[in-house]
Amino acid sequence: MLTAVSPAPTETAPPRRPAPRRRSTIGVASALALLCVAVVLSVAIGTRWIEPGTVWHLLWHPDGSAESAIVHDVRLPRTLLAIGVGAALGLAGAVMQALTRNPLAEPGLLGVNTGAATGVVIAIAFVGTNSLGGYVWFAFAGAGLLSVAVFLLGGAGRVPTPDRLVLAGVAVDAVLTMLIWTVLATRPDSFLRYRHWDVGSLTDRGYDVLLQVLPFLALGVAGALALGRGLNALALGDEAAKAVGARPGVIRFAGMVVVTLLCGAGTAAVGPIAFLGLAVPFAARLLVGTDNRAVLAMSALLGPVVFLVADVLGRVVVAPSELPVGIITALIGGPVFIALCRRRRVGVL
Repeated sequence: MLTAVSPAPTETAPPRRPAPRRRSTIGVASALALLCVAVVLSVAIGTRWIEPGTVWHLLWHPDGSAESAIVHDVRLPRTLLAIGVGAALGLAGAVMQALTRNPLAEPGLLGVNTGAATGVVIAIAFVGTNSLGGYVWFAFAGAGLLSVAVFLLGGAGRVPTPDRLVLAGVAVDAVLTMLIWTVLATRPDSFLRYRHWDVGSLTDRGYDVLLQVLPFLALGVAGALALGRGLNALALGDEAAKAVGARPGVIRFAGMVVVTLLCGAGTAAVGPIAFLGLAVPFAARLLVGTDNRAVLAMSALLGPVVFLVADVLGRVVVAPSELPVGIITALIGGPVFIALCRRRRVGVL
């Protein structure tokens, strides 16, 4: 007697993940759309609301009105500077994390922020500089010199390694922080002027500050984006990188130069900004994967988005007063970064 044989159960195929290239394209396109929205909000929102349609008209047809002056003289340079600095800090963090193969690394580990702060303290206390335009050059020079010192100390006659670079950066940072506060303690009049820069703010930053740092930001952004392939090779390890034709020492040196240009110019322009260089690349990897070329592109877009949104929040939270953007990034950065860490185990890149 024949019995019906039931067909063997078929396995359901697991849901297909987007291909890496498609995933990167979707992520970058979404970040670009968010950046456009953030730019509109930054120009439209403040102590005086201006309709987006009016903003668009005034951008191309300034008419000398009060709204036109607000758009062109206050909010537009502030927004452009936020885009440049946000992209710079996001890219600097991505390069730093790739160089050290540590997802929790940030440009501050190389002493860049402390170097910039040292330059500002010297300008205020010993040179008598009072303008933001004057601070920029001293801050940038301090950041550059400290990055070179950390690179040399991290090598100490050998090829610099991530561990040695981080240890050298931490040591230099501790010494210079003590030096900064020693100078400020002995010169109380300098402390008030230093505090205005140290809090991290976009207030009173006009086209003059933007034009001074723009060449360095442009060079740094171009250099960072060009490092993507080399950083991918470096992630394989020094021996494997050499096997595919890469030169780890050259890549690390180029990365140090790029971090100095980006973080030095950004910090010099607006002061130390917490969170961006640390968490933006971390979020970028969650969105587009581990390919450093895609991570760098995403970081260059996510950095300005986060920075612009934080600046807008600072304008409206305590309106008609204003909170510096450095305070807002510090307040939102901690909880967001903890949430990111809880979603995925932190390991070595």
